[in-house]
Formats: sequence, structure tokens, C-alpha cells
Amino acid sequence: MGKLFFTACAFVAPLLASAAWDVSFDEKTSSLKAENEGVSINGTLSFKTDGKVWKIVNSRDGVKNRMAIVDTRGDVQGYVVFPENTDELEMLFYHRTAQAYRGIMAFDGGVKFAADSFACRTKPAGGERVLALNCGGADSLLNDSLFSPSSDTLLQLSAASLNISTKSDGNFALKMAGDIGESSQATFKFGLVKNYYKNRYVPYYKPLNRKNCPKTPTGWMSWNTYFDKATAEDNLAEARVGQKFLQPFGCEIWSIESWQGNSDKLPVSKFHHLDLEVNEKQFPEGMAKLAKDIRALGFRPGIWISPYGTGNTDFYNKHKDWFLHDSDGKPIWSWNGLYTVDPTVPEALEHIEKLFRKASREWGYEFFKIDGMSGRNKGYCAHLYERPEIRARFKNPDCPNPFELTVKAFRRGIGDDRIFLACQGHTSGPEAAYAEMARTGADIVHPNKPVMWKNVLLQGRCTINQIFTHNISMIADPDTVLVRDLPLEEARTTATIVALPGQLTFFGDRLANLDPARMKMLQQTLPVADVRPMNLYPYFDMLPVWNLAVRHPVLGEYNVIAFFNWSDSEKIVTATAQELGIPEGGYTCYEFWTGEVYTNFNPTYEMRVPAHGVRVLAVRKSVNRPRIVGTDRHVAQTGFEILGEKWDEATKTLTGKVSLVKDFPTTVAVHVPTLSSYCTSVKADGAKVSYTTDNNSVKLALVKSPDNKTDTATFELKF
Repeated sequence: MGKLFFTACAFVAPLLASAAWDVSFDEKTSSLKAENEGVSINGTLSFKTDGKVWKIVNSRDGVKNRMAIVDTRGDVQGYVVFPENTDELEMLFYHRTAQAYRGIMAFDGGVKFAADSFACRTKPAGGERVLALNCGGADSLLNDSLFSPSSDTLLQLSAASLNISTKSDGNFALKMAGDIGESSQATFKFGLVKNYYKNRYVPYYKPLNRKNCPKTPTGWMSWNTYFDKATAEDNLAEARVGQKFLQPFGCEIWSIESWQGNSDKLPVSKFHHLDLEVNEKQFPEGMAKLAKDIRALGFRPGIWISPYGTGNTDFYNKHKDWFLHDSDGKPIWSWNGLYTVDPTVPEALEHIEKLFRKASREWGYEFFKIDGMSGRNKGYCAHLYERPEIRARFKNPDCPNPFELTVKAFRRGIGDDRIFLACQGHTSGPEAAYAEMARTGADIVHPNKPVMWKNVLLQGRCTINQIFTHNISMIADPDTVLVRDLPLEEARTTATIVALPGQLTFFGDRLANLDPARMKMLQQTLPVADVRPMNLYPYFDMLPVWNLAVRHPVLGEYNVIAFFNWSDSEKIVTATAQELGIPEGGYTCYEFWTGEVYTNFNPTYEMRVPAHGVRVLAVRKSVNRPRIVGTDRHVAQTGFEILGEKWDEATKTLTGKVSLVKDFPTTVAVHVPTLSSYCTSVKADGAKVSYTTDNNSVKLALVKSPDNKTDTATFELKF
């Protein structure tokens, strides 16, 4: 146990035996300071009762683990106690015997923590309905902790009334308060929790390594449309369409699936996975040439591999000792192969490592989607290798975690400078230590069938359940955004599920067949929003409201709230200010999918949402002047396209600066607060502009001018 020290002016004495908190208190200023391994808490303690301020002073009776609360006459009426032998710093406030006053004990100050720390919530409440997300370090009234991903360390705070607000990197303002009454006592707690994720959810925890992917990757893959029939030319034809319509928005990876020998027809177990044999009918010029052609179109080449087994009998016969057999000597089947690799055979792992090295270095692939990993049953190798009857068949049955051996071999083979997607991977396994991202759910579409609502529903369920580690230990992959087969509302829902939390964003539609409206949906998910969870624990229910808190350098702090209707009939979806962690008051809202502007919204919010649909509101505190409330550029509404906004009260002029993509009309919605304020002129520099007006908004349609040498344009509205 460490020591908690109490300092009063120049006097230093041990206060109690506890965790390694050093505490000092200055009686003259009522200032309290507490430090513990890189955490520094500074602030002022105060107590108010019946409009009067009582002082907090040093102990007057020789008791070393407490301070005294003194009334205006100088009499001790209560105590601030630091309970002994606890691992957290706790301050407990209570009356002296026979007293019956009421009052508020408060701590007002700040916290200095790790530079990468952010405010979050780690204490679940029963019946939660809102999935909380964060972009740009925005705050929430529900936050109760600070978390540092680099060290997996949590500072958990507790008080009846608690408010944490972000000031700068690693610096936070802190307000705590509690009531001392006839039947209550206030308590403040500061708990430093090491290995928060590692000891709870992610035993192989490593902070996400952004070196290989500074931003969350985006791309396209063939399987969800072509299934196993795509040829090299099919992939390149799609890439040419993607080059025109998706690449300008940030799409960067073109990933190839079902290229192995015997891979033109399911099941996967019959594919020739382990010898880099290429399906020459569909890929006659080989995989190295295809990677080169993809790169020539401006994309990074990606490839799908399922290396835990093979369907190649000739390969099996040459290397029988590399594979698992049951007690009768029969090969053990898995989803990956008729013959499943024994990961405790060093020669087998060396061979697999060489395969990946060849695909990475000689063929030139940069993104590796490695399949057949965790999944949900024994067909996938993480499950298979854990089963006692299978472990007994290993060459080394005493190997503690054979699955980890495979994941390490994959990483060594592809190299540290390549991107590793574990499919289906999971943060609860070794994938978290070696892969950048993990598929969180099942396929969004089944072979040779259209996308169905049940697939979208599962995509949402897996996101809700597993998003709590996203962009902290691994990037979440909810599978592709597919919009071709779905009704309009369901297409909007799948795009929102993927884009609002900033998940891995891949597409799988036949791009040339998409109408402009559906292509626009894909474009509106790019680039990936920089989002991470605000509530750092899993959910197991279908939460109807997702709340993305945004801090923007121009627009300030606001919220983007998605109201999902998971049911089969139209429904009113609601959320209160308390559930959302925002102050009460009037708000102005822009609904992304319909373009509607709503004024004077006061939580509780009530949104009428069609069956299987979603409505996404950008929610800003109402102000009495024209201002930008949203655009149709991106589902997540994080405002990356808004580079400037200024209101000149004297000239009644609103100016703005936006980034534009060539040939993509961007609509900027400007709220006009009163009917007496009407727009008298609109002009733009660097963009063609048209506009429409209604009772409460002006909507500008901006298209980049052909002679504009940059991606930015400015506009001006006079009122």
C-alpha cells in the first residue's frame, strides 16, 4: 500500500494509509490537490447552507484522516473524511452529532491526465436507450470518467452531481457537488483503474496502431455482388467506376475475393487456400498483375485469404502431418477447408507465413482480409481450436493458445506496414494485439440472394454490442454498405449504421448499375468520420437512439442524433435531454435524409420514423441569427466540409467557407430564426450557387466551378 499525505500550509502529516494518492490542502484558500501516477486534481472545496458559506479547515481534534466544516461562528459542525484502506481517493462529508442542517458540498477545479485521454462513461445505468458516441472531444453531461487509450488507464469519478468538460489535450474542468441533509451524506470519489479494457473485455489489449491506417480505411470488394464469380476484368471494371464516383470522396482500397484455385463455387472448404494457386479462368494474368492494375487506377490493392485449411487433396497428401485428424485418422473439417491446419506444427505456420509474405511483397497487396477466424461456432478456427476433443489431436496438445500462433504468423507474413482485417475477428481474442480491425457481424447478404432487412438488423445489433472498443483497440467492420436491393428507408438505415459511428466503410454493389440517388448514398458515407465510443461498455439490446456528440472548430459543440425504428410499422421514437446528456433548452435541427429544418425543438425529442427507417438530426442550440445548421455532404454530420462561418450583425451578412468535391452538389442549410429576416442576395466564389427558401431556412446548392483550382469555395448571404 502507498501513502496518502495531507499537507496544510507548511505542515505535512500522513492522513491515512491508502493507495498512492498524495493529497494537500491549503486552509487559507480551501484548495485541495491530489496526485497519483500522472493524474493531478486541483480545485476548491466549499460548503453552502441557507445562503451562507461555511469554511473547510484542518482538523481541530487531532484526527488525521479528516478536515472540519466550520460555521460562520467558528464552530465545527461537520467533517470531510478520507476513509482509510481504500484503493480509491474518497471524500465523505457528514454532520457532527445531533446536527440537522442542509447544504451543498462542492468541488470546483480541474484534472490533468494523459495527453490522449478523453471524457467518457463507464458506469452503466439500467434501461439505457441511447448509444453514445464522440467526435472531436465533445462532452456529455453523462460522462463519469477519463480514459487514456495509450496506457489503458481510467480515472473514474463519482459524485451526486458531476460535470466533466474538456479544455485541451489532457486537461479537463471538473465540478462535483452533493447534498448534506438530514438523511443524506455527500461522497466524492476518484478511482484510478489500470488495465481497464485488458482486465475486462480485451485480454490482449493494445492501443490501436494508426501507423498503417492514419484514418479508417474505405474500399470495395466483389463478393457481395458477384459472390464467387468475379473475374479480374470484373474487378477492374468496377474499379474504373469507383475511380470516377467514389475515389474523389476518399475511397482507397480495391479488395479481391475468391481468386484461389477451385474458388468459383462454394463451399469455401473446397477452395485451394494454402498454396497460392490462382483460379486461371477468372484471373488469367495472375494476382501480381491485378494488384499492379488496381494501383494504376489510384487504389490500394486488397486481398481475401482463408488460411486455416484447404480443399486441395494433392496438397493435403503431400503435407498430412500439417493437418488435424480425429481419433480414427480422418481429416477434421472446418469452414476453411476439408483439411484443417494444426497450428502447433511449426512447419505449417512457417509455410503460411511465407504465403503471406509472397502476397504482400511479391504480389504487392496492402490490405489483407483474413477469414475463418472467430465466427460463432466450431466451423471457425478460434472455436474449433478451443474444443477439448480437438486440442487432444494437436501435435502439441499442451499449447495454451494455438489460435494466437496463427494470428502472429499472419502478422509476420504480411509485415507491420500492411493492414490486417480479422474476419470474423473479435477484440476478446488475440486478434486485438495483431490486427488493426475486426469484422463484428455476419455477412450482410447471403450467397446469390438479395440483401434483406434481417441482415441490416443484425448489422445494427452487432454494431450496438461491439462498438465500445472501436477506434480504441480495433476498428470495427460491420460488413459492407449495400443499397441496391433495399427499399429507400432500409438503405438509409444501413448507411447510417455504418457511417454514423465511423466504422470501416466498404462497398459491394455493382457500381455501374446504381442510379444516381443510390450512388449518392455511398458518397455520403465518405470519408469515414473520426468517431469513437463515449460509453465504454457493451450493450445487448437494440438501442433506438444513437447520439454523436461533436466538437467542431467552426461550428462549436452540437449533437447528431439518429432515431432508428427497428420495428415493422411506423413509430414515434423519443429521447429526453437527460438521456442524451445535453442541457435543457431550445434547439434548431437539420434532418439529414429529408433535408427538413426544425426550430425550437425542446427535448423530449419526438421523431416519427417509418418502419425499418432512420432519421438523423444535427442538433444545435438555437440562436437569434442566421447560421449554418447542416449539409447533405455526410451522414455523420461532423462538419468536416465547413471551413468557416461568420455573422456580421452590422451588415446582416452571413459568410461561409466550404470544401467541395468536383461535380457533387453540396446543399448547405442555413436557419433563419424569424420571419422578418429574409434573404436579399446570395453569391459564391469558386462555386456555382442556387438556392431555395422557406419560412425558416435558406438552402444553398453549391457546385465547384470548373475554373476553381482548389477544393474550397466561399458564399455570402445578405439579410
